[in-house]
Amino acid sequence: MEDRKLTVRAVERALDILMCFTKAQELALTEISSQIGLHKSTVHRLMATLEERGFVIRDSRTDKYRLGMKIWELSTHLSHSDDPAVRLLPLMESLRDQLGETISLYLRDGAERIRIQAVQSNQAIRRVAQVGARLPLYVGASSKVLVAFASPAVQEELLLDPDWPETVDKKAYRRQLGDIRKRGYAISIEEREPGAVAVSVPIFDHQGRIAAALSLSGPVNRLSPDTLLQFAPLLKEAAREMGLMIS
Repeated sequence: MEDRKLTVRAVERALDILMCFTKAQELALTEISSQIGLHKSTVHRLMATLEERGFVIRDSRTDKYRLGMKIWELSTHLSHSDDPAVRLLPLMESLRDQLGETISLYLRDGAERIRIQAVQSNQAIRRVAQVGARLPLYVGASSKVLVAFASPAVQEELLLDPDWPETVDKKAYRRQLGDIRKRGYAISIEEREPGAVAVSVPIFDHQGRIAAALSLSGPVNRLSPDTLLQFAPLLKEAAREMGLMIS
C-alpha cells in the first residue's frame, strides 16, 4: 500500500510539472521547483524521466525545459468531431472576420476558466489570446458569464471558495451575476489586464446548460463601451448557432 501511495504521488508531481507549462513556454529547473514547491533534486529526477519519455525537452544551451513531442502526439487525438475547440473554430473565424477582433472560447474547470480556442485579430494592434491559459473566475467578462449561468449550487461553491481574494466584494459580485443573467452578456473594461476590454456571452447545450463562454476582446482605445454593446447581440447570435453544434 505504501509503494502504491508513493507511485501515485510521483504521478501527481509529474502532472504538476507539466501544468507549469500552461504559464510559460520555457522554464528552468529552479522555476519549476519554486512553482510546485518541491526540492530541486526531486524535480530533477522527475524531469529526467519526462525527458526520457519525450514529454519535455531540455535546451542544452539555456538549460531550460519546454514541452516535448509526446505532448503534441497526445493533443492530436483531441482534434475530433466532438471537440468544441475544433467544431466551433470555423464560426469563430467567421466572427473574427466580421468584427475584426480576437475571439476566444472558454470552459470552466473548477475555480478557473481555460481558454480552449482562440482566433487572433488580424489588426496590427491586437490582444493576443494564448490557448491553454488558465484564468481565475472572480474577474473578467468570460469568468462572470461562466459563473452567472452555472447552477446555484456551483455558484455557492465558488463564492465560498477560501482561495478567492478578500478584495472581491462578494455582494457586489452577486449583483453583477444577476445583471448578467438578465442581459445575457458580460462586459469587462480593464478588469484583468490594463488596456484590454471584452464582451462575453454564454453558449448553451441542447439541454439548456451552459457549455462554454464565447468572448470578443481587444484594446480599450479601439473598443468603446458603446461598441461592445453593439457587438453583444452579434455574439449572442453566434453563440446560439454554436450551441446547436454542441452535443
